[in-house]
Amino acid sequence: MSAKGNYYDNACAESLFHSLKVEAIHGERFDTRHAMRRQVFEYIELDYNKQRRHSAIGIISPEISEARMIA
Repeated sequence: MSAKGNYYDNACAESLFHSLKVEAIHGERFDTRHAMRRQVFEYIELDYNKQRRHSAIGIISPEISEARMIA
């Protein structure tokens, strides 16, 4: 993080939360907090982190990047 007031600091977090809201939460109705937490956890751990392509690793998914490093 850089100096206070630099609006680029929050870009990564804002991107994650936007994707989370649009792809996993928007329009859903949860009976309990536990159900909502489970949905958020599954989205982040199963969809967002593993399948989404990242520019920092050459526009490939983390799974592909890890497989290349192991091979």
